[in-house]
Amino acid sequence: MHKFLDKVFNFLYPVFRDWGMSRNFASYISLVFNIIILIALAYVIYYAAKFILVTLTAIFAQRTKTKFDDYLIQNKTTRYTAYLIPFFFIYKAVPVILDRYEYWELVFGKIVGVYIVLLGLWIVRTIFNSLRDYLKQKPEYSDKPIDSFVQVIMIVLWIFGVALIISTLFGIKKGELLTILGTLSAIIILIFRDTILGFVSSVQVAINDMVRIGDWITMDKFGADGDVIEINLTTVKVRNFDNTITTIPTYALSSDSFQNWRGMQNSEGRRIKRHILIKSSSIRFLHNEDLNQMKKVQLISSYIETRQAEIEKYNALHGVDKSLALNGRNMTNLGLFRKYIMQYLVTHPGLNKDMHIMCRQLQSSEHGVPLEIYAFSSDKRWANYEYIMSDIFDHVMASVIYFDLEMFELPSQIGR
Repeated sequence: MHKFLDKVFNFLYPVFRDWGMSRNFASYISLVFNIIILIALAYVIYYAAKFILVTLTAIFAQRTKTKFDDYLIQNKTTRYTAYLIPFFFIYKAVPVILDRYEYWELVFGKIVGVYIVLLGLWIVRTIFNSLRDYLKQKPEYSDKPIDSFVQVIMIVLWIFGVALIISTLFGIKKGELLTILGTLSAIIILIFRDTILGFVSSVQVAINDMVRIGDWITMDKFGADGDVIEINLTTVKVRNFDNTITTIPTYALSSDSFQNWRGMQNSEGRRIKRHILIKSSSIRFLHNEDLNQMKKVQLISSYIETRQAEIEKYNALHGVDKSLALNGRNMTNLGLFRKYIMQYLVTHPGLNKDMHIMCRQLQSSEHGVPLEIYAFSSDKRWANYEYIMSDIFDHVMASVIYFDLEMFELPSQIGR
């Protein structure tokens, strides 16, 4: 190639000398013409490369089934490659044109060389971005932190690129430069502390499957409560349910506690776990008159009849004195209320009947007796879940009075 360039650019100098020009004047005039020829050839090469790499590649990409070449075009990989070819030609031509000007040959050679390195790194970056976009469209990779791995690769390449640029500008041998970088590794680690921690955390997140893109996570420390939309080397972006964006350091996922709701989303139901407080003084035994009145409640009428018959049989068999309600076996308004809630939950259309359904009594306290509902809604969508839970507790709280029970409330401070 050097012989070809020598024929292209060095034919003018002897011509000008034959015309009687002085050596210096012929040298400068030939240099000006050579620069013009170089620029013209570079433009021709650029437009030829652009036609081949951009236009023809776009036509080829439309006819292929794979989407990877489409992403290469979207990220302008072919366009940047078209820029690289004429600059490579210029890099080879500069020593020939400036053969008699060693200083300027050295300066322009370094400038063009640095630009080629930077452009080469940018082309590699667009290729990895295209690969990232392509893999994100694959279901098996859509929830993986691909951005983190791409960023790590690019950081390594940029380090080598900067080392190559420094060695080009200052004439330092690459081996000596790497030795210098090795001695500065502590400073590099300090500067890229978050990046290194983020990389380690990204690997842990990927291997342990802690978080995926699309997961609903809650992290109170950072005020995050929403869906993960991006995982990269240094940050995790969460779109909260109020459409704000919370940015969390990637390493915080492995060092701090957070809640991932993926298990709930993948299950058959979303848990309802809430209680009401029953006033202790309102709990009492039920008499026959009370039971006869309760039989009007359709969900537990058959249960009352069956249970009443069992209790009367037991008390008669053991000769229990029923002049005092405490003696023998009895039903309480709280126990009957619990049974009613269970029957109501079993028949509620919004609950998953294949999962746990429970109404249980918790440890009593100075605030009364907690009566907790533990069940799973069949619809896991937030708005529908809240509606189902509210519908259940609306009914439960309105039903308390029918069992001669009272809910606990703190006394009002107004008027005191």
